[in-house]
Formats: sequence, structure tokens, C-alpha cells
Amino acid sequence: MKKVSLVAQIGIAMILGVILGLIAIFSGFGPFIIDWIKPFGTIFVKMLKLIAIPLILVSLIDGISNLTDMAKLSRIGGKTVGLYLVTTVLAITLALGIANVINPGSYLAEDKREELREKFAPDALSKQESAASVEESGPLDLLVDIVPDNIFGSVSSNGNMLQVIFFAILFGIAMIMTPVKEMTPVKAFFSGTNSVILRMVEIIMKYSPIGVFALLAGLIVDVAGEDPSSAFGLFKALGVYGLSVLFGLAFMIFVFYPTIITIFTKVKYKDFFKGIFPAQLLAFSTSSSAATLPVTMDRVQKKLGVSEEVASFVLPMGATINMDGTSIHQAISAVFIAVAFGHDLSLVDQLTIVLTATLSSIGAAAVPGAGLIMLVIVLGAIGVDPAGLALIIALDRPLDMCRTVVNVTGDATVSMLIASSEGELSYGINEDQLNSEDHLEVTVKESDIEQFR
Repeated sequence: MKKVSLVAQIGIAMILGVILGLIAIFSGFGPFIIDWIKPFGTIFVKMLKLIAIPLILVSLIDGISNLTDMAKLSRIGGKTVGLYLVTTVLAITLALGIANVINPGSYLAEDKREELREKFAPDALSKQESAASVEESGPLDLLVDIVPDNIFGSVSSNGNMLQVIFFAILFGIAMIMTPVKEMTPVKAFFSGTNSVILRMVEIIMKYSPIGVFALLAGLIVDVAGEDPSSAFGLFKALGVYGLSVLFGLAFMIFVFYPTIITIFTKVKYKDFFKGIFPAQLLAFSTSSSAATLPVTMDRVQKKLGVSEEVASFVLPMGATINMDGTSIHQAISAVFIAVAFGHDLSLVDQLTIVLTATLSSIGAAAVPGAGLIMLVIVLGAIGVDPAGLALIIALDRPLDMCRTVVNVTGDATVSMLIASSEGELSYGINEDQLNSEDHLEVTVKESDIEQFR
């Protein structure tokens, strides 16, 4: 009997989780799902978060230490930040175009607005309080916060990813500047540790179908609560808004990214999609770019042919600063809430959304729900009452799952573009490799091909 692939197992688990959740809310045993099924999903997410910081720290140090050419390191770093900023700005511009054409805020009746405000007021208030500390910060506080004063304190929380990345880059550069004889044992330590961590990722992924099943079953019950008809009513009232966001996210995945890949690399999008699909499924289930990072790095390196030195630098950066999906959500949500509250947005207001959403998406933590906190800042910048956040909280969790898929796909796309530009993208990927559960290495690179032309 043919063994069912991990991708198929995760897909089946997602479907079964949704079915179980729907049965639970209509059969009255939702509490059983919350108490006895959902915890297994929570355990899965915690395991992924457990490995996120060690993976980022070790893989970045290992990858940078392989870049013995400082000019190359500087070049890759510049390309990485530049491409991430460009894709983010384009994503926000697309979102504003969708929001202005569809105008989802005009579809929301006044009585429904009041109902949503009352139901989700406490949640909205907590997000406003979290955002207040960010708004009170100075213009350069983001740069100040990137530099840690205690690396052990930084690695104690997944919210300090930028500090961990800063330390890893500094450590990696120092390794390059150290004489080879003295650096060799340190290099061997990080290389070996990186291999061990990747094996830990493989072990955790064997548990992923169970985790995904439990996560989605629990999500369905959480959204419905004690009154399923009320939950479906909220989705209906906010349907146009949700579809607007989903349209923008789908455009990025099925049009924007494949177009870029087709133009700038020789990898077919079908192959790209098959290679990155498990990471997309995991991103959908966990709503966390950071939690998905181990799988993203594994698939990009071993299934899409991106070199380790490029992937280990570009992907951790992307999980922290590249939030195309989050940016789309923030832009459409800002316009939706503004129109629902009777605000007419000027061109200046919309340009403000582009700037604020770009900067806030860079500062957003790669964890579930962080986008809502940043959205408060965007709303404040255009003079809209942040209490309007209550209008969209009902849909935030499912939309968060979808926008995380875009974030992860964008990270993989940029890594392939940079690898291709550096001659570090391997070709010769075939169907057997994409479908195999074994990690096959591809060794033919662009630089090797050029020698025979």
C-alpha cells in the first residue's frame, strides 16, 4: 500500500477538523472539543514556537559564516530589505485599490455596527491599550528596540525576533572576521547544531496532522460560541469585507508571486507551489510566520533549490519584517472601518495608510493577532476611532490564517529571487523530488551552468 504523504495527511486533517467542529457546534458538545481536543493543537503550536528562536539564531549564524565575502553579505542584505519593502508597498497599493472599488464599508447596516461594537468592545479595548505604548514611542525607537541589551532576555520571548536576528547577524559577521584557525571549531558547532535542529523540525512535523486537526476543530467551536446562528449572522454581515480581503490575498498568491517567479527565475510556479504547499498549510493552521519558519526553510532549501546561505539569511528576516498579507488586511480594514464610521478618506489619508501600514507591518510580531494591534496605529494615523476595530474582530481569526499564508509565500518568493540573482538557485527539480518525503539535495546551480554556456 502506498504511503500517504505528509501533505495529504495535513490536508485530510484540516478537512476532518472542520467537520468535527461543525458537528460539535450543532450537537452541543463544543465544550468537549475545547477541553479535550483543542489542547493537542495548542501543544503543536507551542512546539513550533519552541524551535523558532533556536532555528533563527543558529541558521542565521551558520548561513552568514558561510558568506566569507563581506561584499556579498552586504549585497544580499540590501536586496533582501529592498525587495521586502517593494512587495509590501505594492501589496498595500493593491489593497487600497480593491477597497475603493468594492467599498465594503457601505454594506454594513447601522444596527449591525452597534451589535458588533457591543459584543467585541472588550477585545478592541485591549488592542488599543497594547497599541498605545507603540504610538507613544519616538521616531527612532524601533531602531533602538532592535538592539538587545541582554541576549538571554531576548531569546526568552518570540516577540523579540528582531533582537535575535540583530545578534545573529553581528555574531556571524564577527565569525567571518575571525582567523580561520580560531573560527573552525565555532563554525563546526553551529553547523552541527543547525543539523540537529532541522531533525527536530522533522520530528515535530510528524505530529502536524494531529495538531492541525485539533487546531481547526477548536477554531470552529471558538468562532461559533454558544450561538451558531449568531456566528453565521456575523459572517454574513461582514461577508463583503471578508471577500475583499480574501480577493487581495488570493491575487498575491495566484497572480503577483507567480508572475514574479516566472519573469525572474526558471522555476515553474506549479513546481514552486508543490514545494511550498506544506508550509502554506501550516501557516494557515497556526496563523504564525514564526511558527511556520522551520518548515518554510526546510521546503525552500530541500524542495525548491535555494542555497542554505541565502535561505538562512532571507527567510528569518522575512518572517519578521515581510508581512504582505498583513499589509493587505490592514489597508482594506482601515478603509472599511473608516467608511462604516462615515469618514471620507482623502488622497492624503490613503497615502498615510500606505506609509503607516508599511512601517507597522515591519514592526508586527510574527505571531497570531499581532496585525490587529498594528491596525490601531493605522486607524489613529487617519483620524478614525480605534474602537472601530470591534467591527472586524469576528472575522480576524480566519482572515489571520489566510494572510499568514501570503506572508509565508512572499518570504519564499523573495528568497528564490535573491538566490536566482546570486546564482544560488538550483535547477533540475523533478516530480519525484517534489513528491518524495526524503530530502534530496540538488547540486546544479546557475553559476555552474554559466561555465558551460
